[in-house]
Amino acid sequence: MNDSAHGPLAILKGIARHQYVWGIAAIVLLLVVNLVNDPGYLAISISARGDLVGNSIDILRAAAPIMMIAVGMCLVVATKGIDLSVGSVMVVAGAVSMEFLSAAGAPDSVGAMFGALGLVVLVSGALGAINATLVSVIGLQPFISTLVLMLAGRGLAKVITGGQNTSAQNEAMSWIANGRVLGFPVIFIIALAIVILVGLLVRRSALGLMLEAIGMDAQAARLAGVNRRALLFTVYILSGVLAGIAGVFATSTVMTVDVSRTGYQLELDAILAVVIGGTSLAGGKFNITGATIGALLIATLDKTVVYLGVDSAATPAFKAVIIVALVLLQSERVRGAFRRRRITRPQPEKKEEVAA
Repeated sequence: MNDSAHGPLAILKGIARHQYVWGIAAIVLLLVVNLVNDPGYLAISISARGDLVGNSIDILRAAAPIMMIAVGMCLVVATKGIDLSVGSVMVVAGAVSMEFLSAAGAPDSVGAMFGALGLVVLVSGALGAINATLVSVIGLQPFISTLVLMLAGRGLAKVITGGQNTSAQNEAMSWIANGRVLGFPVIFIIALAIVILVGLLVRRSALGLMLEAIGMDAQAARLAGVNRRALLFTVYILSGVLAGIAGVFATSTVMTVDVSRTGYQLELDAILAVVIGGTSLAGGKFNITGATIGALLIATLDKTVVYLGVDSAATPAFKAVIIVALVLLQSERVRGAFRRRRITRPQPEKKEEVAA
């Protein structure tokens, strides 16, 4: 048996084939950079209320909304689609929840919180259904269909709030966004639970295989009996609902919806998280675990940019450089080019031994 096939180098090569591994490596690298700048960067302390406090806890809380929308985006991309409207759905959901809670006038009511969440699920699901109708019934390209709602959604939020930043008071909603359970942010625990539930749903049932089938070859999937239209409605509605929940929790952090900033450009972060996680925008194979790691990387990168004092004007360029470098490292073609260059590198000539 060839030991080299099972040695440490072979194991590392096998691990490197998982594209999300490079996302983990990038997170570690960013944390190391922050540690070099401040050796106490990852220190975690316990507050007087027993909550865990530290930069790493802040990263987990910031990653939660991105995790939610990235999971929905991952399933949409698996069908060879895209959802550019998630940021706008977030602000619409935030506007609906804040207007409902403000009108309810019950700052201590848990029922008001569930009422707001239920209304948000209905509204965001309806927006997702609109996207699905345009894509699967009307036959528009997903990019165009979701771009329409991306542009219209923020205007809809302004109509709902009368163009003002609406505030509300509800202790239960605020606790979900800012509270802790066992020291960890509640919002992160909820996001992680959603990721696990969706992951189990698509991997422990035929749903995941059917999504991959229509992403690879929609015509062949139809001939095999796969109901493409029903699946598209499922993923676009799920993407809308997850974006709506993420919008509520993002808004509930300060219990105010900012119609200009809430969810702004988060659709791009969701797409980046999906790509970083190894899901191809060409459709077919998808990786929810990778999308989650990508969301954590985006949150870590945002935190690093602030922590290092990068000028806000240069922040997009800084993020772009990191993302491009990471995507290049993930590319099999780029890694293959480096391997071929190493193999074809001229070797020093060996002197022939002269027989005595």
